[in-house]
Amino acid sequence: MSILNNNTPLWQLTVGEFLELQKTEIELALVTKSKRYEYGLKGLAKLLGCSRSTASKIKSSGILDEAICQNGKLIIIDKEKALELLKKSKE
Repeated sequence: MSILNNNTPLWQLTVGEFLELQKTEIELALVTKSKRYEYGLKGLAKLLGCSRSTASKIKSSGILDEAICQNGKLIIIDKEKALELLKKSKE
């Protein structure tokens, strides 16, 4: 398969090149779409499967600082990063 650039017309692609191009675009879309967030202590409690007070204690402990972005009362938690940090803290 030849190396494609952004200036290659679509009509010049073979079926295999076109399918490969679609496949890479779909994979890229799935990777960017899989990034999910939880919001607030209620969302953190839901993610961890615990009460809000326990979620607050875990947040205050500093274990999840890298996964949490807070501006005033708004708390945004990166789900994947939070679970990864919790896993590391248990080890």
